[in-house]
Amino acid sequence: MKVVNLKQAILQAWKERWSDYQWAINMKKFFPKGATWDILNLAEALLEQAMIGPSPNPLILSYLKYAISSQMVSYSSVLTAISKFDDFSRDLCVQALLDIMDMFCDRLSCHGKAEECIGLCRALLSALHWLLRCTAASAERLREGLEAGTPAAGEKQLALCLLRLEKTLSSTKNRALLHIAKLEEASSWTAIEHSLLKLGEILASLSNPQLRSQAEQCGTLIRSIPTMLAVHSEQLHKTGYPTVHAVVLLEGTMNLTGETQPLVEQLMMVKRMQHIPTPLFVLEIWKACFVGLIESPEGTEELKWTAFTFLKIPQVLVKLKKYCHGDKDFTEDVSCAFEFLLKLTPLLDKADQRCNCDCTKFLLQECSKQGLLSEASVTNLMAKRAADREHAPQLKSGENANIQPNPGLILRAEPTVTNILKTMDADHSKSPEGLLGVLGHMLSGKSLDLLLAAAAATGKLKSFARKFINLNEFTTHGNEELAKAASVRALLFDISFLMLCHVAQTYGSEVILSESSTGAQVPFFETWMQTCMPEEGKILNPDHPCFWPDSTKVESLVALLNNSSEMKLVQMKWHEACLSISAAILEILNAWENGVLAFESIQKITDNIKGKVCSLAVCAVAWLVAHVRMLGLDEREKSLQMIRQLAGPLYSENTLQFYNERVVIMSSILEHMCADVLQQTATQIKFPSTGVDTMPYWNLLPPKRPIKEVLTDIFAKVLEKGWVDSRSIHIFDTLLHMGGVYWFCSNLIKELLKETRKEHTLRAVELLYSIFCLDMQQVTLVLLGHILPGLLTDSSKWHSLMDPPGTALAKLAVWCALSSYSSHKGQASSRQKKRHREDIEDYISLFPLDDMQPSKLMRLLSSNEEDANILSSPTDRSMSSSLSASQLHTVNMRDPLNRVLANLFLLISSILGSRTAGPHTQFVQWFMEECVDCLEQGSRGSILQFMPFTTVSELVKVSAMSSPKVVLAITDLSLSLGRQVAAKAIAAL
Repeated sequence: MKVVNLKQAILQAWKERWSDYQWAINMKKFFPKGATWDILNLAEALLEQAMIGPSPNPLILSYLKYAISSQMVSYSSVLTAISKFDDFSRDLCVQALLDIMDMFCDRLSCHGKAEECIGLCRALLSALHWLLRCTAASAERLREGLEAGTPAAGEKQLALCLLRLEKTLSSTKNRALLHIAKLEEASSWTAIEHSLLKLGEILASLSNPQLRSQAEQCGTLIRSIPTMLAVHSEQLHKTGYPTVHAVVLLEGTMNLTGETQPLVEQLMMVKRMQHIPTPLFVLEIWKACFVGLIESPEGTEELKWTAFTFLKIPQVLVKLKKYCHGDKDFTEDVSCAFEFLLKLTPLLDKADQRCNCDCTKFLLQECSKQGLLSEASVTNLMAKRAADREHAPQLKSGENANIQPNPGLILRAEPTVTNILKTMDADHSKSPEGLLGVLGHMLSGKSLDLLLAAAAATGKLKSFARKFINLNEFTTHGNEELAKAASVRALLFDISFLMLCHVAQTYGSEVILSESSTGAQVPFFETWMQTCMPEEGKILNPDHPCFWPDSTKVESLVALLNNSSEMKLVQMKWHEACLSISAAILEILNAWENGVLAFESIQKITDNIKGKVCSLAVCAVAWLVAHVRMLGLDEREKSLQMIRQLAGPLYSENTLQFYNERVVIMSSILEHMCADVLQQTATQIKFPSTGVDTMPYWNLLPPKRPIKEVLTDIFAKVLEKGWVDSRSIHIFDTLLHMGGVYWFCSNLIKELLKETRKEHTLRAVELLYSIFCLDMQQVTLVLLGHILPGLLTDSSKWHSLMDPPGTALAKLAVWCALSSYSSHKGQASSRQKKRHREDIEDYISLFPLDDMQPSKLMRLLSSNEEDANILSSPTDRSMSSSLSASQLHTVNMRDPLNRVLANLFLLISSILGSRTAGPHTQFVQWFMEECVDCLEQGSRGSILQFMPFTTVSELVKVSAMSSPKVVLAITDLSLSLGRQVAAKAIAAL
């Protein structure tokens, strides 16, 4: 008999009562090769025929079961066919369908093309929706049966439905396929959520606790599908987190003026990567603040730390609150962190002793103000600390009795900053004397440093500096003025000039510079600072045109300094005098060296320079410092002697107001300016002492020791101690400047690879990451672009990648890559801007990723013919082995970090695909595991977008990586192609 269609073939088999294998043989005879059974819709046709009567046809069902077992039909076609049945009142039919699902629902697989695998995801989603509808119908019938007094039938069917639901959902693989299907078909997922709500409502009215708990369990599993990548276990076995500690110390020591947002993001990145519970995370921030307070050198640094702890960190926590979900929870976490902190009594006692006050009380008040703690918590915590303080060691002498505590001063200075900014906004010409009174008050004692620290910690320092630049600019011209007005103008110029120099030296010159707007005239102070002011790492040319203004102005200034008994003030153009002083000093030096002027005349001239305005002395020394560098050993004496003359104060009755206060700031500025040149010429100059070391972190390296020794030595000490202190941070920073990024990074990685104990390597990673924060962007480029490829491609170095140092290096590389990638869209922090940036062109020639000129690695990979056809569907075939999500997202490949990441993942892909296994293959596995471990759910645009799609199928061959969750984590599911790759990899597991 010639069969016309599938339906006829099935009916004939039924009429003639063929056995299942006989049916299969005949079917293959009837339908020659070509069309597959899925295209002919065999599963649907069989089910349709089997379900015609009130009960299913067992013979036709046996054909379907045979077809499933012998893989004539795909699982997706069977699931799709089942989900089309909607007459739930036919119990036997429903039970038969549930039995068929039971055959394979916990072991779904598909080894076909990517489209077929996506088809399986969609079919499973439809089947889940069908199961939920079926369960709801059974529950409804059970409810009706209970009302009618015949519950048994409905209860049995409901139990069966829930059993199948549980079996289907308990498989992680199935949930991963459903996760992909949800992204493919958002509307179907909405329908599932509605069905789930409806089912919940119906079950709420049932009394059987077992069925209800089973249904709740299934509901929880379904609701967990969209967030199945977000679950991370937190580290509860650790109490100390050196990375958080070091990041906070680094920021407090070197970057008080930095914005809070980058710090918040960096801290959150560390919290996520290390899975730190929030209370312990906040505790670590407070611990670092207290350690910083205790060990900060006396003077400006101490005030900076106080401002950082009491003004900036509460602001940081306010922003962290937005990242950590739920206001109520976060306040509880902060309260819990304080409870832990109160147990660290020796730390708090030492901080209280150092600051001469109850530090915890001030902190609690600030946190309460910012809404980080409830009133009840504050009262409770304060009472606990007060009780503890009664047993604290008190200072016996009354030496601290009169010292006002810094925390209180800093907190009072903050509103003062706002008031001063308002005062500075007023018209300077209306009441210059009033303004001078305000500035004079700022100069007394440590007021200036207090105000600057408060302004820096609250982000107001830039506008503070801007106001003083405007004031300085205003005072450069005096028109038809009287003697009193002239002296007020001279003082305003001098004080604003000295303050700006002090700010530039204490907080970095970036704070002073305005946003460059074309066409606008650059203020005098900015011009002078950029061209004439000596700074660390800036070499000035004493013959630069900026030092050589109009010769007539120079001559008149020389005459003024040499002939008059003191400096004239009326109608003096101070900015011109400051710019002319360098040329005038050279004239005077030449005259002195040639015997035209005697030492007494030089003394008179230097007294004139520093007698009225200290700024002239600062400008003169700035040029002398540049000049001395250019002189031979025997030519320097007179120049250095002149610096010595200018550095000491003038003891005279005839000085202007606030002279002593101005001299204190001047001597601090000159000490900073001369530090390098005095060290190089082995000269000593006694600057008027304020009793405080003004440069505590300067010249920390031991003399006559190779810097590599210093680096290994300091790292060994830090590793032994388990945390980085401020002094070590400064030494590392100096070494980074001196040796360069490659030298610094490669030597520290060598130290890491020497470690053989697991706990030591983990500690080393936490510390190295925080040390690398000194210049994370550049270190990451070197680590991922040079050091790792060097270790992975040289077989003689593979032994160094064994566990534990290999695991540690993989962890460190991922942490650095994630941090740099998440922050490189933002601006480099001020402490990093000073350093020489590597030229982008260097990375373009090293890693040419452009289509016109593929790098050697690219050519090597794309010539690998076997890999080209790993995926066999039309979309797969066009996919070269280097195509990655980043190319589909059109990421800018001119960016060095993007290039380095893309090349590293190409190298990883080639290692996984190569026939040689070894420690380098194991390293790649650790690297990928760490990537997965640190990822956030749904973080499109992570570093894994640079991984070629073909790497996924290679990775799942590695036993440790062959899990559905790993596949979901490493593929970009926001892309259709990414979902196909993931579905194909998961369906084949």
